[in-house]
Amino acid sequence: MAKLTYHLESETVLVLNEDGKAGDTLDLKDEQQVDVSQLGQAVQSAFSEKIAQEKLAWEENQKKLVQAQLDQEKQKATFDLEKARQAEKDQAQADKNQLQEQLTELKRQLDKVQSQADLDLEKAKRAEKDQAQAEKAQLLEELATLKSDLVATKKQQESEAALALAQQKEKLQADYQREKDAAQTTQVELEKQLADLNNQVQNQDRDKQLALTQVKTEYEGQLKLAQEQVELYKDFKAKQSTKEIGESLEVYAHQEFDKIRPYAFPNAYFEKDNEVSKESGSKGDFIFRDYQDGVEFISIMFDMKNEADATEKKHRNEDFFKELDKDRREKGTEYAVLVSLLEADNDLYNTGIVQIHDYEKMYVIRPQFFVQFIGLLRNAALNSVQYKKELEVERNQNIDITNFENNINDFKEKFAKNYTSYSNNFQKAIEQIDRTISQMENIKKSLTTSENQIRLANNKLEDLKVDRLTKGNPTMRAKFDALHDD
Repeated sequence: MAKLTYHLESETVLVLNEDGKAGDTLDLKDEQQVDVSQLGQAVQSAFSEKIAQEKLAWEENQKKLVQAQLDQEKQKATFDLEKARQAEKDQAQADKNQLQEQLTELKRQLDKVQSQADLDLEKAKRAEKDQAQAEKAQLLEELATLKSDLVATKKQQESEAALALAQQKEKLQADYQREKDAAQTTQVELEKQLADLNNQVQNQDRDKQLALTQVKTEYEGQLKLAQEQVELYKDFKAKQSTKEIGESLEVYAHQEFDKIRPYAFPNAYFEKDNEVSKESGSKGDFIFRDYQDGVEFISIMFDMKNEADATEKKHRNEDFFKELDKDRREKGTEYAVLVSLLEADNDLYNTGIVQIHDYEKMYVIRPQFFVQFIGLLRNAALNSVQYKKELEVERNQNIDITNFENNINDFKEKFAKNYTSYSNNFQKAIEQIDRTISQMENIKKSLTTSENQIRLANNKLEDLKVDRLTKGNPTMRAKFDALHDD
């Protein structure tokens, strides 16, 4: 039996250095050549095996812990689920009871509101009826009083008018007699003057020829001067434009009026008409208005017309009548006067003042009669001032009657408004009741819907199972399956 030598190849392998036979021995203590790297690997292998065993033991321990925790969570989940079911049932029953109480309270309020609405409606009907009867009685009483006052006022007005007419007639007769006496006195004086003049004529026969010669000389001088003025006027018109000719006539009229305004027309208004009519687009040249004691007793619309002698198209006075009448009406004047130099060779217009019968209160005059014609119309209108004052009083009295009629119409209108208001309020009350009923029906419908929702919730709660809870959640499904398997 021989002792063999060897060396370590790995942690678990020994390699013989020589051939051996059965019965040969190996002495591990005799090994002198030890492979350190192989020994490290053997140690590492042993350490890894130890770690693997401990890891396996730890995993087994963790598995037991997880299983215990999973059992605990399963019990808790079952308890919480049961508790949630019971809480949801209790809450649903509480909500149902509360909704039922609200429905009962709303029904009670609806009955109360409907009863109160019926009482208020009946009360409003009685109040409106009583008020209408009272207002009707008051109106009838006022109507009777006003009728009585109207009859008395009318009689008083007729009496006063008759008295005023008699007084005016008496005054006119006295004025006529006074003027007649004055005329007779004037006639006597004129006859006396005529006799004196006849005596003077007889005494002046010797001076007649001399005076005649002197007059002839003066006439010839005046004629020459007039001809020179005509030539000067023609030259002036030839140099002027159409606008300047019209403006010169307006300036002449304004200057002539201003000369006598302070003493002849102290209260008068005489100014240019600068307001263009919105309807016709035209205007006059001047407006004259005169007043006495604040009452306008005359008003005149003036239009000035002139044209150059060399103008090819000659205008006629009648070309401006229609526009002048329209201006008079739109500006509210009584008279319309055309101050014209047109148709200079027309004898009708050259005689002085021409009335145009086709138009109301319209006249055509030459410029030299401008101021005199204003005075003529004004003096004639002065006689109507008293009548206009009386007419103003009569108009005011008629206004009182009109106010009475307006009061009646106002009462009718207010009564109609009150009736309309009552009718509208009644209709609104009915509509409010209908809306309240509709709201109660909607509440009832909502409560019924809530009850159905509660019933469906109960059904869903009763149908609640683990299969539905774990649907779509494979992890929880696996855990519950594991519980069932255990």
